[in-house]
Amino acid sequence: MLSKSQISFIKSLHQKKYRKEHGLFIVEGIKSIKEFIQSSYHIHTIFYNSEQYNLLPKLPANINLFEVKNAELDKISTLQTPQGFLALVHLPKNKELDQKELKNQFTLVLDGVQDPGNMGTIIRTADWFGFKNIICSADCVEVFNPKTVQATMGSLARVNIFEADLPVFLTDNTLPVFGALLDGESIYKTQWGSEGLVILGNEGKGISPEVIKKINKPVTIPRIGEAESLNVAVSAAIFCAELVRVRN
Repeated sequence: MLSKSQISFIKSLHQKKYRKEHGLFIVEGIKSIKEFIQSSYHIHTIFYNSEQYNLLPKLPANINLFEVKNAELDKISTLQTPQGFLALVHLPKNKELDQKELKNQFTLVLDGVQDPGNMGTIIRTADWFGFKNIICSADCVEVFNPKTVQATMGSLARVNIFEADLPVFLTDNTLPVFGALLDGESIYKTQWGSEGLVILGNEGKGISPEVIKKINKPVTIPRIGEAESLNVAVSAAIFCAELVRVRN
């Protein structure tokens, strides 16, 4: 049985402040937890419902297991309908972004993406298409937000996320900088080459003026109908699909 202090501690991890303070974040659902078990992330504790214990894979000895009842899962879960498993995972150490690692590939750069669902879907999409790195501006939604983690469906375990001051980073950058803008060249006519950064902007404001100045190859997804704009996660999927197509 979970104590009141344990429940309070786990619930505190719903908030960014305490995730950062304690160096832990929450992953829910056996599928996503398995992805993190098989990754370079370190699992602290897995809380599980005894009825679903048989779904757990063989675990390393350093992972704590704690049996809980459904009522207890309801108290600590971030979901309206808990999925029987909740894991506490150590936050990774901040990785230095080495621009050499971005050579000979395309990398998504997110400028001010705010919605956790969009962020999670972009990470999951990047994983599907084989993109290994995503660079986020400091004002993007935190990738360890429980809603973001949930939306990645485990893909966060495989995609490297870096945070950067984009104007500074792009000033020092030597790769082509593509930016998703309404007045850009069609993505289907663009000469992509074999490497570059692809910048996608905030859901409502788009790419910030400071970052737009650093774009040397504005591109757009051609509009056929009357919709005012595309969801940023949908845009990311279209860009990823086109970049994979032109490289193969």
